[in-house]
Amino acid sequence: MHALRKARPLRRVVLASAATVCGTVLLLALKPHATPSVAAGAPAPASSAGASASATAPAAGSKTVTGDTAQTRWGPVQVRVTVRGGRLTDATAVVYPQDNPRDRQLSAYALPQLRREALAAQSAQIDTVSGATYTSDGYRQSLQSALDSAGL
Repeated sequence: MHALRKARPLRRVVLASAATVCGTVLLLALKPHATPSVAAGAPAPASSAGASASATAPAAGSKTVTGDTAQTRWGPVQVRVTVRGGRLTDATAVVYPQDNPRDRQLSAYALPQLRREALAAQSAQIDTVSGATYTSDGYRQSLQSALDSAGL
């Protein structure tokens, strides 16, 4: 006997209700798309008047450069690097996706890994962090812009 025969209308109602609930849960679980103009980020330093890279010299022998802002699907990413003696000594994300709790969670997980990779590689040739592909791509783009401006 077939599972959805008319002799068992209650089974049909239960299956239809379960399918409706599953569909609703899946729709509500989708992350809404945030446009880059709405996505929150840390403010850019006052010395960078536009989207181009800016440089400052905080200490003798070292140079701090902020890379271009890279627009990603989930928001902008911008990296500031410090170079001392021709070596990359620091790479910090100053603007990154943090519009909602999921963005903050991914950034908190991915940014330290990307920083470690950049310092170890001394270049923008770093691996993508699994689960944070767009942030990783934006980090790489901004990092390369900063390194180019710093002369590395």
